Amino acid sequence: MIIITILQLIILLYLGLASLYIFVFALASFFYKEKKGIDTDKKRKFLVLIPAYKEDIVIVDVAKESLNQDYPSELYDVFVLADQLQKSTIEKIKAFFVNVIEVSFAISTKAKSINEGLRLAGEGYDAVVILDADNLMDPNFISRSNALMNSGIEVIQGHRVAKNMDTHFSILDAISEEINNSIFRKGHVTMGLSAALIGSGMVIEYHIFRKIMAKADTFAEDKELEFKLILNKHSIEYLDSVYIYDEKVSKPEVFVKQRSRWLAFQLIYAKRFVFDAFVELFVRGNVDFFDKVMQQLLLPRIIILGLTFIISLVSLLFNSGFFLYAWLIQAALCFLGIFMAVPKQFYNLDTLKAVFSLPLGFILMFKSLFRYQDAKKNFEPTPHTHSVINRGNSVVKPKKSSQ
Repeated sequence: MIIITILQLIILLYLGLASLYIFVFALASFFYKEKKGIDTDKKRKFLVLIPAYKEDIVIVDVAKESLNQDYPSELYDVFVLADQLQKSTIEKIKAFFVNVIEVSFAISTKAKSINEGLRLAGEGYDAVVILDADNLMDPNFISRSNALMNSGIEVIQGHRVAKNMDTHFSILDAISEEINNSIFRKGHVTMGLSAALIGSGMVIEYHIFRKIMAKADTFAEDKELEFKLILNKHSIEYLDSVYIYDEKVSKPEVFVKQRSRWLAFQLIYAKRFVFDAFVELFVRGNVDFFDKVMQQLLLPRIIILGLTFIISLVSLLFNSGFFLYAWLIQAALCFLGIFMAVPKQFYNLDTLKAVFSLPLGFILMFKSLFRYQDAKKNFEPTPHTHSVINRGNSVVKPKKSSQ
């Protein structure tokens, strides 16, 4: 009985702290105010890098749309880093006067492609934009980023939104990304901490990026980049009002592979930096770094939700006294935090239908936990099939957002 009580206390403490974390930053997101930047005559030269590994289906449209920016064309260059693209695809990209760098590696990684792109692009740039091969930018993404950098900001994470919401899984994935935007970006920036990087839709001061990437050669270059930036006290700003459209997962089998890969590197970096986190906090006062490492110790939200629901239900049936009230408080913090983090446009009938897929998502995420060892050994990027923006039944084009 004592062992069960201790075990329950440990689980309660962990899930309680995780739920409190979600709740606090979700609440803080309501007070987020975007920095507008400074519009001056100072215009940086941007290098746009688009790593494309076997992305023949989507990369042609992405390359074409990447030129559709309301920024002087002579002040940004687009480079597609073609890793195992078909020759016909490369010729189509070149027809748009987009630069193509063909790369080939014994073991492909995004970091290797990016470093080769940086080497061949050379000097002469002030900032770099990193896109995935499926990403489409709003036309004012570069101009707004330039204005933010005029105010002294070195690193920007753009607002990634769903490119497709045509299945229940893609709707849930879109909601998950927006919850991340609320908690780990808007909420964090409001609290004076860095926004989380995603791996694409990022803008970084060129020489800072080159220096860090020169030593990066993992399957999780975005995590490595994020930790090294914050370790060196480069704060990350969030640009909420300008969108980068990103394809969401539509199929359960792809979901498992993607989440297994994410979990693998989350655990790797949690182990690698957990001791350093406390050193940085107490010796250097680097709260940002400590917070970033603590994020890696959080279970995926869908697992937290599932466990919270199951344990709270069991507590209502069998528990009394302290544990019953404690679990109900923990459940209230968790569900209310996630409820607050979901943007209001998702409270509709399509979302309600998609919610019935949550139990399957919970099961698949558990499956991902047991596959993470295999996932961290192989470079298996998420396949993309949507070359246009399909949000429900309508096909749309990126639009300028209000400034």
